[in-house]
Amino acid sequence: MQWTPQSVPEQGDWYARNMYVEGSNQYRHHVEHFGHPSRHGYKDLAHAWTGANWDPSTLVSRYAAAGARYLVALANHHDGFDCWNSRHQPWNSVRVGPRRDIVGTWRRIVRAQGLRFGAAFFAMQNWSWFAVSHGADRSGPLAGRPYDGGLSAGDGAGRWWNGLDPAALYGPARDAEAPPSGAYLANMAARVRDLLDQHDPDLVFYTDRGLPFGELGLALAAEQFSRRPDSVICTKAVPEPLRASLIWDKLPADIIEPDPWQMDICIGDWHYKQGQVYRTAADVVPYLVDVVAKNGNLLVNFPIRADGTLDAAEHAILDELTAWFRVNGEAIHDTRPWRVFGEGPSRAEPVDFPFRKHRLGPGDVRFTEGEDALYAFIFAWPGDGGPLTIGSLGTAAGRVRRVSLLGGGPLAWRLVAERLEVTLPAVPPGRHAYALKLEGPGLGRRGRPAQERLT
Repeated sequence: MQWTPQSVPEQGDWYARNMYVEGSNQYRHHVEHFGHPSRHGYKDLAHAWTGANWDPSTLVSRYAAAGARYLVALANHHDGFDCWNSRHQPWNSVRVGPRRDIVGTWRRIVRAQGLRFGAAFFAMQNWSWFAVSHGADRSGPLAGRPYDGGLSAGDGAGRWWNGLDPAALYGPARDAEAPPSGAYLANMAARVRDLLDQHDPDLVFYTDRGLPFGELGLALAAEQFSRRPDSVICTKAVPEPLRASLIWDKLPADIIEPDPWQMDICIGDWHYKQGQVYRTAADVVPYLVDVVAKNGNLLVNFPIRADGTLDAAEHAILDELTAWFRVNGEAIHDTRPWRVFGEGPSRAEPVDFPFRKHRLGPGDVRFTEGEDALYAFIFAWPGDGGPLTIGSLGTAAGRVRRVSLLGGGPLAWRLVAERLEVTLPAVPPGRHAYALKLEGPGLGRRGRPAQERLT
């Protein structure tokens, strides 16, 4: 859940950086609505972030009903602000802004509702990302006046932030291309350890390509696994030797990955943006099925407004996902990939925002395997109600004894060689993706020898 002081303006992701980038849309918005960043900077947005209407218990219940099995809270973003009672970053959500331990509250409620809890630690990018806070306009009436990144602790006398040092939030003036200082690295490591000590996450998500900071990242990973051998580390671009130890956050390919992986997506901008047009349940559901069929998990971000709530459109998307999972959840939860991920004309596209390219439709099938059944998802409903042909079952087709439609009951079917032909009803039992349940001897993990299973 990406919710930080950057949510206050409700102008999208990377606001903390772009408000210091002269001429950017977010810079112009900031000057118009808050003032020039030499006078009103990111520290002041942190002060204004109160989350007055945040109801995490209701939100977690909504996510769980919509299919979530784990929730990942944003411990910090590239802005460097810590969303827990950090012992090594005074600019944190207990001392500034909401005056609450955001991460700790998520953790307590998530676990009370039977979900797994994760924490995302993104501040490793802060060194290069936030160096712009020490800049100044190059033109205009305030050209040359330093932004507030250069303020010192003494400048806070008589102001709301008296006793806080802006340098702890913005870092020192620096060349963004230079390597981080030793003191910076030591502070980052201390904050990761503090997060592990206080909140014991089941999953830690770094947004780095590999473990952060080389040897330091390896040491932090070793410490985490020594504390919690059953915990998980998720990161980007995992090197081949580490894929049995780390979870790779990646785009899907047209293969079943031998090791579990994750894809993270957002229905809109990663931080809340007023007026944004969301990707819909019709986007999310087929993508989810495709990822699960390939041995992955899908992590979906719903951006939270400044006051801690979702907007009406987000609730509508959650309503659709909840209705879909109520019917089809058994074909997703506690399943594994089958021998092949599916069939059909659609192929995964290697793009950063796969919703734009990767859609499943007529002729596409994706398989998941439960304990006692094989599930085949389709993504388009024949206009005349059938028949539907599935051609990639191979010898498993001969094991089919019963075919039913989740949410729709038993179906008429027949085998033609090793092809399964199924007669569908005229009206589908829902929207977005439809799961056929195939039952018979050897269909499902329980009925097959261990050596024949992927996992």
